[in-house]
Amino acid sequence: MTSVNEQVSSLRAGRRASPGRQRGITLFGLLFWGILIAFLGYLLVRALPTVNEYMTIQRTVEKIAQSQPATVAAARQAFDKQKDLEYSISSISGKDLVITKEDDKVVIGFAYQTEIPVMGPVYILLKYEGRSR
Repeated sequence: MTSVNEQVSSLRAGRRASPGRQRGITLFGLLFWGILIAFLGYLLVRALPTVNEYMTIQRTVEKIAQSQPATVAAARQAFDKQKDLEYSISSISGKDLVITKEDDKVVIGFAYQTEIPVMGPVYILLKYEGRSR
């Protein structure tokens, strides 16, 4: 323990009474991290609907492939019919599907890209690709 006289003399000399160093974040640092987190949140909110659309397309393709359509046209027609029921599918249609047959099973593949406008001429390009199992 330090005595009162030692504390007074250290204050007169311009030193602090506490030997520990102050820690914390500055106002500039707080603003920087706040703006960065807000911008990343904005991008996440803009990208989540496209991820939801991809998952909906993947489920639809899986369901159609499990039903084993007889022809390519039947598979595309089934996808277009499901697209009319699902409001979240807007990026592709039945004609964009790649339909093949592997080991006597129908395999449906798709690929598309989505541009997300950020601000002005800046966009984020997301490429999605999938296929049935």
